[in-house]
Parts: sequence; structure tokens; C-alpha cells
Amino acid sequence: MSVVRPSTGSWEGQAVRGLAWARIGLGVVALVAPSVPAKPWVGADAARTSTQTLARALGALDLSLGLGTVQASRHRAPVRGWLEACALSDAGDALTTLMGWRSRPKLGRLGVLGAAAGGAIGCGVLARRT
Repeated sequence: MSVVRPSTGSWEGQAVRGLAWARIGLGVVALVAPSVPAKPWVGADAARTSTQTLARALGALDLSLGLGTVQASRHRAPVRGWLEACALSDAGDALTTLMGWRSRPKLGRLGVLGAAAGGAIGCGVLARRT
């Protein structure tokens, strides 16, 4: 099977880079201001030092996945594995949100679930197309 690499002008290539840059942005915010992305997910616990440590770790993961995807795309290398890893990470976020559904902030849990499920689906679809 041949490897298809999205061209820079294709919608797939633009979507890959858009999702990757969004993930990079989220990762940077989580590293610099960890309570910002954590608050919708965990509510008031976002201010706790231990929660911020975990939020920073998740931010480093998002930053790494995003940078890896961007670099692969820039070098016209295969991005499928990066997209699959992103989809798996987002699916894990969706699953853990569902597992703690009742204890999560009502509006935040919807936003986090939507973003995580959307990321998992988007990255999964793109992985199959690249």
C-alpha cells in the first residue's frame, strides 16, 4: 500500500495543519496557564496545584503531538501515525469525561466532550485519508 501525503493546498492538508496548530495552542496554554483548560473539565479543582501539574503534563502531550504532526506535514513525511495518536488521545479524553460525567461541571463537560469527540473523529478520518 502506498502512503498518501496530503498536499499543502488540499483540504486534507489544511485540516491536518489546522488541527495540529489547535493542539499546539492548547498545549502551550496548558503549560503556561494550566487552570484555563482544566477549569471546564474539573471545575474549582483546576486551582489545585496537583490538578495544575496534571494539566501541564496533558499540555505537554498535546504540544508534542501537535508539533510532531506539523513537522511531518512540513517535511511531506507520513502523518498517519501522528493523527492516529492524536485520535487515540482525544478518545481517551472523551472516555474519561464520560466516566466522570456526573461530577464534571455541566457546561464544561459538554464542551470538553464535544471538543474531544470532534478531535478524535476528525483525526481518525484524516488518518484514514492520508
